[in-house]
Amino acid sequence: MGVTRRQFVHRSVSAAVTSVALPGFLSQFVSAQGGSERNLVVLNLTGGNDGLSMLVPYSDPFYYSRRPTIAVPANTVLQVGTDASGKALGLHPRLSGLLDIFKQGRLALIQRVGYASSSRSHFQGTDIWSTANPTNSQGPGWLGQYLAALPQPLDPLVAWNTVTESPHSLQSPLVSVASIPNVNSYAFGSPNSGTEAARDRSTTQNIAAYAPSNQPSIAFVASAAQAAIGTLDRVAAVAQYRPSVTYPNTGLGQALQTVAGAMVRGVGTRVFFVQTGGFDTHADQDTVTATGAYVKLMASLNDSLTAFHNDVRNVGLLGNTLVLSFSEFGRRISENGSSGTDHGAASVMLAMGGGVRGGLYGTAPSLNPDPQNPTLENAGGDVRFGVDFRSVYARVIDNWLGGNSVSVLGGDFRTGGPAFV
Repeated sequence: MGVTRRQFVHRSVSAAVTSVALPGFLSQFVSAQGGSERNLVVLNLTGGNDGLSMLVPYSDPFYYSRRPTIAVPANTVLQVGTDASGKALGLHPRLSGLLDIFKQGRLALIQRVGYASSSRSHFQGTDIWSTANPTNSQGPGWLGQYLAALPQPLDPLVAWNTVTESPHSLQSPLVSVASIPNVNSYAFGSPNSGTEAARDRSTTQNIAAYAPSNQPSIAFVASAAQAAIGTLDRVAAVAQYRPSVTYPNTGLGQALQTVAGAMVRGVGTRVFFVQTGGFDTHADQDTVTATGAYVKLMASLNDSLTAFHNDVRNVGLLGNTLVLSFSEFGRRISENGSSGTDHGAASVMLAMGGGVRGGLYGTAPSLNPDPQNPTLENAGGDVRFGVDFRSVYARVIDNWLGGNSVSVLGGDFRTGGPAFV
């Protein structure tokens, strides 16, 4: 059996450049940055975010009858007006920073986003959102497909994953993405220090500069090593970034500070992936008390996104920035016996940035448990999707990134989607 170029690189890089202690993205580099100065930050809320606690249908009596202990009280919600169906809605009371951004017209709240016959599996649900293909959840990721369609060669930092494992959304047979969760540990690995370490780096760079034309595989590894070493100083510059605001000392807050630093330093990244967890609220969801599980989730989300928004605004980059959130599914409408909610279907997406047409998109469901209720599914137990998540992706690809959503997503999802950018 032959060895593919990708397999060769995976097997050869560690032997050829063992002294470079970098994330495992040396395996392959692809195409260029596409000429766009716009930045996309994809935020994954892992575990299945409860959209009915984030964006509360406080005028629906069934919201309170079906959630007797975990409903957000109507007199505490942060009102954002009514949607196209006339339903009054309010943000969770801990989202005051996002309310201000909403009032400035820079936050879109997209309701009932999902797909038909929603998977209630964390793994399959995440894969479906990642591939944008409910019928083939093991295919390449939608962001990976977008990157693979750009003109070659790509800058090795054109995409930046802030978590350790490579997310499915960024995976493609033709693309490798930098995984850099900590800019301070992204460095040339040498057993020496000071002058000797600098010499080790210079020697490795000189070795990598040798690219015999008659041995293309070795030449490829050498060029990959050169590119990797070339990113060291750029990432080090991000570590030196001092933001204009104070970010929360949380995983999400620090990840978004890194994203802002990469944007300000101009390291070449155009697509960022950020992740925060804890949304699998089966028990003791508690949407009210200050120490409640869901309250703390909303506090982290609000404080981190608000800091990021204000930081990039202060440095003049808000107009070039779009943050898009997703979660693998929503939660069931009725609370369970443990004062929590189980795996559901459609949920809420957030889109934030200077180019966003803020407002309410989609329509809220009626929470009447009647099995004939057209806005619900699963015998009235779950929110039925009203906005195909692929139409959201299509809008981002076409109108923000300047790509071709039909080729990236493998279908035409441009019609009927929310026009938030």
